[in-house]
Amino acid sequence: MITIDRYYIGGEWVMPDAPRQMPILTPSTGAQVGTVSLGNSQDVDRAVSSAKAAFETYSMTTKAERLALLHRLAEISRARMDDLARAITTEMGAPAKMSREVQAQSGLGHLESFIAALEAHEAEETLPSGDIVSLEPIGVCGLITPWNWPINQISLKVIPALATGCTCVLKPSEHTPLSARIYAEMIHEAGFPPGVFNLVFGDGEGVGAALSRHGDVAMMSFTGSTRAGRAVSRDAAATIKRVTLELGGKSPNVIFADADVEASVTQGVFDCFDNSGQSCNAPTRMLVERSAYDLALEIARAAAEAQKVGDPAEEGDHIGPLFDEIQYHRVQALIGKGIDEGTRLLAGGLGRPAGLPKGLETGWFARPTVFCDVTPDMTLWREEIFGPVLVMAPFDTEEEAIALANDTDYGLDAYVSTGDEARALRMARAMRAGGIHINGRGSDYGSPFGGFKQSGIGREGGRFGLEDYLEIKVRPPFSV
Repeated sequence: MITIDRYYIGGEWVMPDAPRQMPILTPSTGAQVGTVSLGNSQDVDRAVSSAKAAFETYSMTTKAERLALLHRLAEISRARMDDLARAITTEMGAPAKMSREVQAQSGLGHLESFIAALEAHEAEETLPSGDIVSLEPIGVCGLITPWNWPINQISLKVIPALATGCTCVLKPSEHTPLSARIYAEMIHEAGFPPGVFNLVFGDGEGVGAALSRHGDVAMMSFTGSTRAGRAVSRDAAATIKRVTLELGGKSPNVIFADADVEASVTQGVFDCFDNSGQSCNAPTRMLVERSAYDLALEIARAAAEAQKVGDPAEEGDHIGPLFDEIQYHRVQALIGKGIDEGTRLLAGGLGRPAGLPKGLETGWFARPTVFCDVTPDMTLWREEIFGPVLVMAPFDTEEEAIALANDTDYGLDAYVSTGDEARALRMARAMRAGGIHINGRGSDYGSPFGGFKQSGIGREGGRFGLEDYLEIKVRPPFSV
């Protein structure tokens, strides 16, 4: 049984103020694998005080000094990749191959891109007026990360803070503490000064809100649900701190008849189901030109039925369980809502998949599901399901495709497949989303990630990610 009962504060592993135990469950069986101690506002105070004291000196370090630390962290990340992958599979159910090659690897990929961005970064610029603008670390940063991409999101927040000379307090999801603890161990081994990075485990009410409200925190960076993002914004408002948010999504995937329909639909289905559908930028609304719609339905049904679901501990390209019991029942409720509203079910449906390996019958596995003929007035069109559930609809014209694609409160990513370059560029310009995928290709490490509308505020990744952690100061040139 794993016990996590220490927080990383001031360069040391310390006891919480008043430990409150929470079980760590593995989603493949629902069994308890350990416990984590949840913190409170006193733990936050201690961590913020440590970060505030460290900022006085760390903010004055040179770019070369910070790059040396980041390069050392990259070496350690490579060495501990398997440890991270095993932790992610255990705590949130990502299959072994995905945990190793995508989930854990994303931490290193983002780290390397931030190193490149920092190497190219210039802290000062002379304006045409002759005035000098300097970009300086904003201060102590509160960082709140989710369970669905634990290391990906930790690296997208912690690394730009450390790279720019900020100090930070991380509150990872209380449901995925194993990988977060390893990340803290890596930072410690890399030699970052005490207090520069601090880790407090806890829930949103006990730790997240205290961090957001804290008067010595200059910036909050949050990834999670749009509902929780609103709470962070409200809590941060009293002290007028900077807030960046990466929130929900309901991404459209527009497929024209002149695309490779079989390849585009098949990839769209598997992209929707990837990570068991628990990705905020998943292409969950597939819009297909009407002349290819019937063919697309056949392809989508076949792809959904071919999607394997299995033991996350096993190697392979299957998907694993949903994250926990609450998530499982939420997905089941939304599938049931679609059925009750008369939405046409093409594949999958309620319940667990048939043929699960022995011992996994109690795990939180959902059936890969596709609904078709979905319209904007239906629940499944509008709500983020966060499970392996795809909805499909036809369109007749490019203008209609744009209108349908944009008919959502969200705007994280959008996808388009077409053989016409001019059309692809028109669609990319017209779709209201922070990231556009064209013919199956999206952006890479170092590119900005974030959304329009209720998908968030700010961008993560590369130089754009660094900028969110910097303040702007202007001064005239020296003269006597």
